[in-house]
Amino acid sequence: MSKNKRNSAAAPQQSKQEKRRAEQEKQKQKTRILIFSTVAAVIIIFVALIMLIPKGNSDFNYSEMHRLGKEDAPVKIVEFGDYKCPACSDFTGTIKPQLVEKYVTPGKAAFYFVNMAFIGPDSETASLAALSVYHQNSEAFWTYYDAIYANQGEESEEWATADYLVSLAQKENLPIDFDLLRKDIEERTYESELQRDMKLAEDSKVTSTPTVFVNGVKVDKAFDIEAIDSQVQIALDSADAK
Repeated sequence: MSKNKRNSAAAPQQSKQEKRRAEQEKQKQKTRILIFSTVAAVIIIFVALIMLIPKGNSDFNYSEMHRLGKEDAPVKIVEFGDYKCPACSDFTGTIKPQLVEKYVTPGKAAFYFVNMAFIGPDSETASLAALSVYHQNSEAFWTYYDAIYANQGEESEEWATADYLVSLAQKENLPIDFDLLRKDIEERTYESELQRDMKLAEDSKVTSTPTVFVNGVKVDKAFDIEAIDSQVQIALDSADAK
């Protein structure tokens, strides 16, 4: 067989081999793309799931808040409230008693309060009065807290004057120095603590009152007792698992 004939016969065979190699390379490329796409999809799903997990607020310093209940309680329920807020008054009269009965009294949770005095001057005056009472007698604070909300004036009117707030404390027979209470209100003794609370509300993206957090996780609806119960149970289960 001549050299030209041998070259002619080898050409189709070489073309088939090249085609086969091209197809194999193409298949490998498809496989690489499929693997890459699968990995990317898994990563996206994983990130999305992480984003859906409720995040705690690591900025909460519970030692700076008014506390009702045991300091070492596994669950910490925080209310951001305004003494001039009618909804906060409703919360104090309806939701808070249930939380105290179910969780605070048995020692499962502690209830905390943070001032978000944003509605008007009355908001700040009442907060300053409550802070004065707290520093004189932390237990009397909660009696005063309930009394302010129970005797809350109209939102459109200025009612939380020094005279009114001192007389309210006297009416409740709080074991405190009433002259010191008046002095603290008029001289705004605890202004820095009030501003600290306000800053915490801002940092925590709190835009309305009442707003409730359970172990740093915001509850979407403060008046949804079932939602609060559910979040408290999650916190309790998490504490038991540790």
